[in-house]
Amino acid sequence: MKKSLEQTIDAVTKDEVTAAGFSDEARERARALTTTFEAFCQKHRDQITALQILYSRPHRQRLKPEDVKALADAIKAPPRQWTPEVLWRAYETLERDKVRGAGAGRLLTDVVSLVRFALHQEEELVPFRERVQERFERWMAQQENQGRRFSAEQRAWLEAIRDHMAANLEISVEDFEYAPFAGMGGVGKAARVFGAELEKVMEELNEVLAA
Repeated sequence: MKKSLEQTIDAVTKDEVTAAGFSDEARERARALTTTFEAFCQKHRDQITALQILYSRPHRQRLKPEDVKALADAIKAPPRQWTPEVLWRAYETLERDKVRGAGAGRLLTDVVSLVRFALHQEEELVPFRERVQERFERWMAQQENQGRRFSAEQRAWLEAIRDHMAANLEISVEDFEYAPFAGMGGVGKAARVFGAELEKVMEELNEVLAA
C-alpha cells in the first residue's frame, strides 16, 4: 500500500498549555514554545528542504510530501518532541482570534500552515485542509466565469483530488491506482472522464491548491 500523509496526528501526552487553561502561566509556556519553534525555523532554514522552500518568496519549487514528512520528523525529534497539535494549541493560547480549527485533529500538512504563520506569511493560522478548500472554491468559480463547465462526474473526481491534495500536497497519475481513486475506476476512468484535459487539470490543481 502506498503510504499517505493523511493520518491524523495524536499527541502522546496532553499539552500542558491547554491543561492549564489560559492563565498567565499557560500563556508564558505557550510564548516560550512558539518563540522556540520560530527560532528553530530560522536556524534550520538552510538545512531542511521544506523550510528552504517556505522561506523563499516566491517559492522556487513545490513542496513534496517527503519534504513535509522530513520537517515533521525534525520537529518531533528529541529534545523537542513537538507535534502540530501542541504547536497549534500554543498559538491558540496566545492569539485565539487568529487561530482556526482549534481542537480538530491535525494532519501532517498542517505543519505547512504552522510554518507560514510563524514566518508571518499568513495572518491567520488555518488548517491546511481549509486553505485547500478555499483555493479550490476560488478555482472552480474562476472556471465558471471563464465558461469552463464540469459534469457531475468530473466534479466528483475534482473533489476527490482536492481532498487528496489537502493531505498529500500533490496529485499524480500514480495516485489514481490507490484509494479512493481506485474505487472510482483508477487511471483509466480518470482518462475517460477528463479526456485530453486530464493532464492540464492536474497541473492546474497542483499549482493552485498547494500554493
